[in-house]
Amino acid sequence: MTRDDPRDTADGAARPGPASLTSLLASLDAGAYVVDAQGTVMAVNAEAEKLLGRSAGDFVGHDAHELLHRSRYGATLPRAQCGMRQAYMAGRTVQSEEEWFERGDGSLLQVSWLVTPCRTDDGAARTLVLFHTPHDPEETRTPGDRFRSPLPELERLALLAETTTQLTATLDVQQALRRLVRLVVPLLADWAAVDLVTERGRVRRSTVVHAEGGDLVRREDLEGSLSPVPEDSPVPLARALRGVSPALAGPSPRLATDSPLGAVQARLFAESGIHSAAVAPIRGVREVLGALTLGRAGQREAFTADDLPLLEDICRRAGLALDNARLYERQRTVAETMQRHLLPQLPQVPGLEMSARYLAAPDASQVGGDWYDAFVLSDGATALAVGDVVGHDLDAAAGMAQIRNVLRAYAWFQQDPPSVIVSRLDRAAMHITDVTMATLLFARMSRAEDGRWSLSWTNAGHPPPLLVTRDGEARFLTGGHGLLLGTALNRPRPDGEAEVPPGATLLFYTDGLIEEPSRSLDEGLELLRGHAAALADHPPGRFTDLVLERTRPAGNDDDVALLTVRVPVE
Repeated sequence: MTRDDPRDTADGAARPGPASLTSLLASLDAGAYVVDAQGTVMAVNAEAEKLLGRSAGDFVGHDAHELLHRSRYGATLPRAQCGMRQAYMAGRTVQSEEEWFERGDGSLLQVSWLVTPCRTDDGAARTLVLFHTPHDPEETRTPGDRFRSPLPELERLALLAETTTQLTATLDVQQALRRLVRLVVPLLADWAAVDLVTERGRVRRSTVVHAEGGDLVRREDLEGSLSPVPEDSPVPLARALRGVSPALAGPSPRLATDSPLGAVQARLFAESGIHSAAVAPIRGVREVLGALTLGRAGQREAFTADDLPLLEDICRRAGLALDNARLYERQRTVAETMQRHLLPQLPQVPGLEMSARYLAAPDASQVGGDWYDAFVLSDGATALAVGDVVGHDLDAAAGMAQIRNVLRAYAWFQQDPPSVIVSRLDRAAMHITDVTMATLLFARMSRAEDGRWSLSWTNAGHPPPLLVTRDGEARFLTGGHGLLLGTALNRPRPDGEAEVPPGATLLFYTDGLIEEPSRSLDEGLELLRGHAAALADHPPGRFTDLVLERTRPAGNDDDVALLTVRVPVE
């Protein structure tokens, strides 16, 4: 029985998984589940469902680490720090006495566990995970249940270490803020508000959250732009935004009348029921980046001066992380802006509709060598190109611009077949550009006197273009395929030719649209073909957007360029 084939157990619950795994797990009194070599849950028993408050459907097919493994403060563990995941990935038998799993309602369950390799009847390697709780399973907790003020020294050090790990693991400002408030709420407070000073000196309340059960609830109605920081205001928030040391705060009749900034803080206290707060500056290396306000409501004990050193330490770490994230975002914006300016505006060609998209890599340097181009030639034909220069940095982007400009010059002055143009480009590139290797698809699109459109092209190691008819038939144009640029092998390049029927769409793209480590290139191409065929009746711009949205792998770390061309309907 496969993962997708459920088996009914005696208690009526469906626990998908191979029959041998299902029977094995049903015989165990402890919570148990089985994962495959990638850590994906294959089967689970009823005890695990009960302990963790999750159904079998919540388990099976999901990554066990992402689903369950948490720090004692409720944060998702970095994979490199997860002992359980390291054990089953290494195929070793390991046990631990104190770890934390997240239950279905968001609460944390302390567990003792053992993992050990096992094999199914068909010989497939699996890992069995056994776990139990040393406490009454009803005595689960949210992170806030450990609320003590001030924290014991060991817990304080653990929290600071967790703060450093969590915040330095991302270069995204918003993600860093989400991690920051998750670390301090509800462990240290019921409410948290983060105010950031923008690069232009303005202040924005970017995040307001509070604890509700095991979840953090965002209050967007309390967020937004704030007034400038008054230079002489004694309000703790104003002082923190000026870089003054942490201070205790709370509701006060004078707060609302002190300044517009004080009125915003007074509204936060009134809306939340905060009776005690602590406010600290978030300092970067060179300037104050913002402030963190922690608030306690209800029956929570008030903040004291003993809590301020911990808050200051947390904000110091947050400041360094935000400083790095801002610097990275600034560099990324400059690089991506340069990349977009290097890409051309599409020409207006009578009878043709064109659309293009460039999507930067999400986790790389945000700039690379993927590019597209379209321009009208001296004989009236339309040149179409898409390429990929090896690399993901400014050098790759600069090389892309060099290749594109040389190609434009050759194509404009020499009315030769695409193969001849690209052969000359290949020979010249190694001498007049900094490009070591690249792929390129270059095509000429022309219209005959009878109104028919045709495409001729040559392909230098690039994914093949896709032709989609108005009826939804899609096929790859696999002809004209030759070596990529930069091999130094002077071999003839072939040309491909095809008629483009009325209403048909041509799609040129780079490999970031189809490549993913978990699937083959053929699978990626077939996925693209299927989606493009289903979208044939959409306008070119919408067609391009939907193809990109549906086909691009979720975990892709490559940039993507697409060029869509549609011929008119007669």
